[in-house]
This record gives sequence, C-alpha cells and structure tokens, in this order.
Amino acid sequence: MTERPERPAVPLTGGEREILTSLLDYHRATVAWKAGGLTGDQARRAHLPSELTTVAGLVAHLTLNEWFWFGVVVDGEEDTWAEKLEQDPDAEFRVPPGTTVEQLLADYEKQCARSREIIAAHGLDDEVTHKDETFNVRWVLTHMIEETARHVGHLDVLRELTDGLTGE
Repeated sequence: MTERPERPAVPLTGGEREILTSLLDYHRATVAWKAGGLTGDQARRAHLPSELTTVAGLVAHLTLNEWFWFGVVVDGEEDTWAEKLEQDPDAEFRVPPGTTVEQLLADYEKQCARSREIIAAHGLDDEVTHKDETFNVRWVLTHMIEETARHVGHLDVLRELTDGLTGE
C-alpha cells in the first residue's frame, strides 16, 4: 500500500491567492497519492456501474480540466478538444490502452505546473471571456478547487475498493 505522502500545507490565515492556490495544490497532491502505485489494470478497474468512473479515467479527466479552465479559458489557448468532445462527451475519461498510471500522473503534474504559471500571471479579478461567458480568474480557481476535490472523493472510494487504501 502507498504511504500517505506529505501534501502542501493550507494556511489558515493569509491572503486569498495563497489560500486558494494552496487548497488546489493540496487536492492535486491527493489525486497523485490516490492514483499512485496502482497497476494499469487496477487503475482501469470499474467498481461502479459507470464504466468511465475509474482511477485512470478520473486522472485523465482532471488533466483535461486543468488544461481547459486554465489554458483555454484563462490563457486563451485554442480548444483542440471541442470537436472530439462533441463526438464523444466522455472522451477524456477513455484512456488509451497501454497508458500507464505513471504517464497519466506525469501528464497531470505537467499540466498542473502549467496551470500554476498561468494563474501566477493573472490577478484574481482579471476577467476572461469564453464562448460569450465572462469569468474572473478567482471564479475559475474556485471552480477547479471544487472540481478537483469532488473527484478526490471519487478516487478515495475507488482506491479503497481497489486495494483497501484509505485516508484523508
């Protein structure tokens, strides 16, 4: 079983940016902990009625969400997944055969590092518009905390069902 890793401390006082980014980094580190150390078969195992709710699928989904919200929405990158998701709304959950957990986690960490760079370059009050909707960066950051934390809960259940690993 994987030991609980050291995760970033979340300050109980401090500035808004520090607290929000620390919360997101804490949840990101929990994603890596809950997915780490599994075999490819374990990470693809469907324990729930949805065949898409797997450890591997959730890590791939979170990687895409990091890229979309920070890269596309905040930083203005081209949305290269839009057509693929129109054809298959669940495409990001479908992990190509042969993709290892290590690859998934490396891709996730790389995208998270890029997301940190993007956030550092923007003020929380900066407004961005995507598909006729305007967001401020604070909203995007808060949304990603919610998105990541929700899926950490899924990963927690899936990991316990896979090999008994528990912990907050």
